[in-house]
Amino acid sequence: MAYDLIIRNAQLRRKKGTVDIAVEKGVIAQIAKKITGRAGKTIDAKGNLVTESFVNTHLHLCKVYTTQMLDSKALEAYHGGDMGAAMTAIEQAARVKANYNEKWIIQNVRNALKRAAVYGNTHIRAFADVDSKAKLIGLKALLKARDEFKGIVDVQVVAFPQDGVVREPGTADLIKEAMDLGADVVGGIPWIEFTDADEWSHINQMMEIAKTYDADISMLVDDAGDAGLRTLEMLTVRTLEEGRIGRSLAHHARAMALYPMPYFMKLVALLKQAKMGVVSDPHTGPLHARVKELLAEGSLVCLGQDDIADAYYPFGQNHMLEVGFLNVHLLWMTTFPEMEQIYDMITVNAARCINLKNFAIKKGAPAHLVVLDAPSVYEALWYHKAPLHVVSHGKLIDKDAMRV
Repeated sequence: MAYDLIIRNAQLRRKKGTVDIAVEKGVIAQIAKKITGRAGKTIDAKGNLVTESFVNTHLHLCKVYTTQMLDSKALEAYHGGDMGAAMTAIEQAARVKANYNEKWIIQNVRNALKRAAVYGNTHIRAFADVDSKAKLIGLKALLKARDEFKGIVDVQVVAFPQDGVVREPGTADLIKEAMDLGADVVGGIPWIEFTDADEWSHINQMMEIAKTYDADISMLVDDAGDAGLRTLEMLTVRTLEEGRIGRSLAHHARAMALYPMPYFMKLVALLKQAKMGVVSDPHTGPLHARVKELLAEGSLVCLGQDDIADAYYPFGQNHMLEVGFLNVHLLWMTTFPEMEQIYDMITVNAARCINLKNFAIKKGAPAHLVVLDAPSVYEALWYHKAPLHVVSHGKLIDKDAMRV
């Protein structure tokens, strides 16, 4: 037989011995000890690890590389030890939107997506601020980039009301406009509203828009050092009431670190009923969701990049192995089985969180693969080098072209 691509001598996770992987018409056509036949391209993995490609479930893509446009006030507020000034940080960070212009935003976005391709990050759920300041400027840049990178890095564009819905009149209408333009996901950040009633209104308005457009929801919930925040619970309850099981995703939930155990266990039960994943980004703030406890209870959890050189975080490369390496330390997940869990949270678990179907190394699955410069998950995280090869939609990415 003739194939588009054959990867030879590939080491798969949790398997002994190497295999060959054949790719044809964008999907994995065969996995065997030895595959005979011709291929348009052949890669020798030389015993290195071959896995599913990386998935970044949370990136504020319209704001990448803007950290030097502002002073450090937002960083100081957001990274304060108890995160009690998180809302102040959001207000400080909003100043960058006074200078929003699609021309410079699109260049930054392209640079971030090229880095994603080089580092094997083939799928991103990307947030674009939509509000009275940003209007639809950043969103239009993300939609343009989504089309440009189709088949290389798949971008799910989130219409995100960063500065609130009730406290920013007119934002709900802008979110509808964003969805009409082609945004993929409805965003939300209900915890920054001033009252419980306003938080419910925020969630309800975004839920109605999501239902109208048959779209998934991604909401930043309880992202502050306040044990009284309850918007994660509100989102799960509303998701269950609407019967939109598996259609909502919770991001951050940092206040979870402060919850008493009985309430935490109640949340676990609700999350499971709603089939709702939690995206945690411990490297971008001093509090984080109780990742290890959620995993122990069988909840769906993944990791996200969150920010790249913006008002909330001064680093980041769209490099999920780097994110994994950082969180091995921050979460104290340093045993070999825990490292495997970390790796799941940047690949297969992350794919489940954003509803990527059939994301696996098996016959008939879409070929989204990385050939790592390491023979094991342990060494891949240890050195977190860029993959030797990246395959997206069955095609080998030209990493040299992405580096230009």
